[in-house]
Amino acid sequence: MMISCPGLSKFKTKQVVFEEVFPACDSGTLEQLKEMSSKRRAIEESINESSSVTEAIAREMSGGLTLRCEQDIQKLEQYLPLLENLVYHVNRGRNNPWVDRWMSDLKLRWTSPLISSSIFHVKSPKYFQINYVQFELGMVLFLYGSLLREKALEILQTDLVQSAALFRKAAGVYQHLAHEVLPSLQLAARTERPPESVPSVSSVMSLVCLAEAQAVAARRAEEKGNTQNLLAKLHYGVRDFLDEALVILHSATKECKDISSPFADFIISCRMLHELKSYKYIAESLKVDGKIGAAAGLLRHALTSIGKSTPKGEAWRLVYKQLVQEMTELLRKYEHENDFVWHEKVVTKHELPLPETIKIVTSTPYQPQRSEKTLAFKQV
Repeated sequence: MMISCPGLSKFKTKQVVFEEVFPACDSGTLEQLKEMSSKRRAIEESINESSSVTEAIAREMSGGLTLRCEQDIQKLEQYLPLLENLVYHVNRGRNNPWVDRWMSDLKLRWTSPLISSSIFHVKSPKYFQINYVQFELGMVLFLYGSLLREKALEILQTDLVQSAALFRKAAGVYQHLAHEVLPSLQLAARTERPPESVPSVSSVMSLVCLAEAQAVAARRAEEKGNTQNLLAKLHYGVRDFLDEALVILHSATKECKDISSPFADFIISCRMLHELKSYKYIAESLKVDGKIGAAAGLLRHALTSIGKSTPKGEAWRLVYKQLVQEMTELLRKYEHENDFVWHEKVVTKHELPLPETIKIVTSTPYQPQRSEKTLAFKQV
């Protein structure tokens, strides 16, 4: 039982030609800048859907990778070390006036899939322009994390272990963004910015990925036939990750008022579903322990408390209705058995056991790779 929020990797960007912005002092620097432009152009054409390369050629160029997101991940992993190196050398000269002159010519422009207006301006999306190389690094890393998460969702049905590993890797990328990359951009750029460039939004995404990794772990535990008690704790752990994400998201919306409501709806719906799943397993565990009155009371309380709350997404509602139906049938079964066999008191919500939680996943730390080639620029 997992629901998804598609479209978080649907960025678009305008072309950047680095060798036209940064005056190279030697042939080695010029070659490096041209390579950067080439690597970025491959990313531009892919995410802008402007490439003329066929699927067969794209697969051959990527060494046999079949998924589009896999091919884009590979392109980003080739571009990021070059970009990290440029950021390093630009930061070394940050106190020089010629650096500001270059930045004004850089014109880095990206769209945001997280803003609500992106839904209504598909043909002419809103571009955010911040002329700092840290902005480029931030947006590229956010795209990288989104594609890792997209790949994790695509292989979910076939490889749970690899899917969980990718969710944890994406969480590490977002965590690195929130703590190491974006804070410096907040001090440098005072213009309007997309949510993806705000540290708290990356923190939200990191927690979402951790919740999804734990949800995969819960599914593996279900397939292995682990106890209902353990399964209840795992699903409540997913709920706790998402609860923390919602608190941070509420704070982030004060800074980014245009964050798309479907994104928040996804987190709320996912939180609710895993909380219900946890209650279902707690009830089953209580029944195994011979506490059928407590089990029936817990199911009754869970179904009553969420009776007026339904997910807004159609696909999410289908998952929700199926789970509610399962819990309703289970409650009917327990009540019938209790009436005819056990005659236990059905406990009220004030007497119900409190849910317990465990979190068994952590993020995989992101280790940035930097090209070691020296860049030398003319101070003009």
